[in-house]
Amino acid sequence: MLYSIGGILIPFLGTSLGSSFVFFMKKNMSEKFQKMLVGFASGVMIAASVWSLLLPAIEMAENQGRISWLPAAIGFALGVGFLILINRLADKLESRPNGKKLNMLLFSVTLHNIPEGMAVGVCFAGFLAGNAGISLFEAIILALGIAIQNIPEGAIISMPLKMEGLSKKRACLYGILSGVVEPIAAFITVLLINIVVPILPYLLAFAAGAMIFVVVEELVPEMHEGKKSSLGVIGVAIGFIVMMVLDVMLG
Repeated sequence: MLYSIGGILIPFLGTSLGSSFVFFMKKNMSEKFQKMLVGFASGVMIAASVWSLLLPAIEMAENQGRISWLPAAIGFALGVGFLILINRLADKLESRPNGKKLNMLLFSVTLHNIPEGMAVGVCFAGFLAGNAGISLFEAIILALGIAIQNIPEGAIISMPLKMEGLSKKRACLYGILSGVVEPIAAFITVLLINIVVPILPYLLAFAAGAMIFVVVEELVPEMHEGKKSSLGVIGVAIGFIVMMVLDVMLG
């Protein structure tokens, strides 16, 4: 049980580490680096949506004896639709032009962390049950893989917040808070394993839809602001490759 509790907290440590990168950031960020960062965030989120969320959702649905693509399609559509509603509500409530974009980014990454935490919870619940064929080593490897993936996600929360005028401590704190939902979701999943597992494919795809919406609606337009440059596209490619490699190598 102690090993399981420690393992569940590992992904949160990855988010916290990535959020701390803001302390190494200069006071003013150049426009070129900003485009690279936004592009990198987009690439990370696109790759995470595919390899961390949609593909596992399809595989999990198939293992449950369902039509493999159906939960992924439904969950993805619901995620996009939900973010459209949130975006319209934010348009009415948000006064700062960049505030809505940052709030949406924070919300989508936080939302993405929930099914990841649930996935970790499922593995450790299987280990604790003793009859699911999941070893402690396999559960910890999954938690470590998600933790490494969370490092750039923590950075893409805290660094833009610093650019918008928040102190480094507050920006780091918000980045860390975006990862708090992971261990909470993991613990709840362990307690409610029989209820959560059947709908987990929908939840994974829901988070993917939310992330893709933010990339298309908020981040891609920002990459094209100001002087024309290919740096944003380069950032997308780097972020996508990094996240893809991490997902494939670490499972």
